[in-house]
Amino acid sequence: MCRWNTIVAAVLLAVAAGSLTVACQPSPPVASAGAVRPAQVEGGVVIHVASNGWHSGIMVARKDLPPGSIPETADFPDAAYFEFSWGEAEYFPAPRPTLGMAFGATFGANPAVLHLSGLPDHPRRVFPKAEVVELHLSPDGFRSLIGHLDATFARDGAQRAPVAAPGLHSFSRFYRATGQFNLLNTCNTWTARGLRAAGLPVEPAGVVRAEDLMAQLRRIAAG
Repeated sequence: MCRWNTIVAAVLLAVAAGSLTVACQPSPPVASAGAVRPAQVEGGVVIHVASNGWHSGIMVARKDLPPGSIPETADFPDAAYFEFSWGEAEYFPAPRPTLGMAFGATFGANPAVLHLSGLPDHPRRVFPKAEVVELHLSPDGFRSLIGHLDATFARDGAQRAPVAAPGLHSFSRFYRATGQFNLLNTCNTWTARGLRAAGLPVEPAGVVRAEDLMAQLRRIAAG
């Protein structure tokens, strides 16, 4: 998980100055896998979404990954779970992000990176201070989610995406990613779109903050 408080501070400053107008993008159609609730899934797959209040990530168990999918996961041979989170290419990996970086990430269209973490244990034990929501997907929905995650790696014809920077943890790395980060397409928007593609009734339009996403996921998890 990472800290996005500087970006949020930059956004709030812009809003306070009256210089920012937010327009939501239309959401993509729900995948054919269909929305599911925990009690409705048979032979389904459990995933987790975690938030530290600013940033969100999608977590899947190694045992559930289809053979040969997401080759970058081989960089973490001892991982029990994998966390995938997406963000701006300069700000996200920076050990000491600045306000200038935050403004640059918030406005305009910026390159992106994918942060892949090979978690040594269950997400709730690795990130005890984060909010972790458990979600249940149908098999088809899970395959669609894996497709979303896999397509985010910018491999440019190579077998694996190049490592862009050291990770935020000893068990993580940054990789070049597809897409462009901006205020209307944040890490939380990316997470929402992946869950929507997986068949969950998530509305990506208007998702900027982690809370915009997590409020929807709490309702889904409650059934």
